[in-house]
Amino acid sequence: MSESNETPKRNSNAILLVITIILLGVLAYMAYVISTKNKELNRLANENKELEADMQGMNDMMSGYVGNMSADLKQDFKRMLDTYDALIEKDASKADSLNIQKEKIQSLIDQMNRSKKLSAREIFNLRKENETLRGIMKGYVMQIDSLNTLNLKLTSDLETTTTTLNQTTAERDQFKDEAEKNAEQVRKGSKLNAYGFHSVGLKMKLNNTTEETTKAKNAVQIRSSFTISDNPIASAGRKTVYMQIINPEGRTLQSKSNYIVKTDMGDIAYSDKKEIDYNNQRIDLAIYYDLNGEEAVKGNYKVKIYCDGQLIGTDSFTLK
Repeated sequence: MSESNETPKRNSNAILLVITIILLGVLAYMAYVISTKNKELNRLANENKELEADMQGMNDMMSGYVGNMSADLKQDFKRMLDTYDALIEKDASKADSLNIQKEKIQSLIDQMNRSKKLSAREIFNLRKENETLRGIMKGYVMQIDSLNTLNLKLTSDLETTTTTLNQTTAERDQFKDEAEKNAEQVRKGSKLNAYGFHSVGLKMKLNNTTEETTKAKNAVQIRSSFTISDNPIASAGRKTVYMQIINPEGRTLQSKSNYIVKTDMGDIAYSDKKEIDYNNQRIDLAIYYDLNGEEAVKGNYKVKIYCDGQLIGTDSFTLK
């Protein structure tokens, strides 16, 4: 009889041992995945810094080159004006149409004169305009001077330099796209998270201490307690955590009327805030909002927590 009782016990111990081994294996795998993700985020952060440095170097390298391009384009536009003047002298019947094209060219020259320093993108757009206007001009030349006796002062140097500029601009844009993509990945990975919420109304006791209450008429304070997660790649140091309480009427409760903070979703009103010293480790905190004699509205309240301009957690509670 004793032996039959021990057999199920041994089987139960064996099952518990297997479950324990499986759980340890799962925990080890999760630790490995977290470690791998943290290394990847750190690598992306370093790559982002390198790409930003490369982009700055590319812009510095192009600064003198873009200036030369601007001068070449302006000279080419002036040559086109000379060509149109020659075409008008050759066929006055087309003077109106030719003058319209001259006005377009002169407008581009004026634009270049007004801009002290043109960017690579502006030069690229002006070059496209140059190619379009040059094609129109060649059409008029074919109509007016079938023997092509006019000397079109269009240089091949401009075409060579614009080709090089296109290649350089494409490389710079690629660096920029990669840098922005990596920067966004790092930003998402460094976001803090708030969890483990406990938001309640508080009433005042006779001994001037407070205790939780669910009745709106008794509430003198609102408290939200929560935990901010650890994050090894988030920026450490002093941080401000903002609490926004929205009452059942949709109004944000504010300790002061000028309590406004900038976030990813624009400027928002907040109820109260708390300074913390964040060292990339989990931290527990509570933020209080004093009703200052205002009677709380019955219904459901929403609580939102912000830090570093981002929404990091939400909660809700009800006062009856």
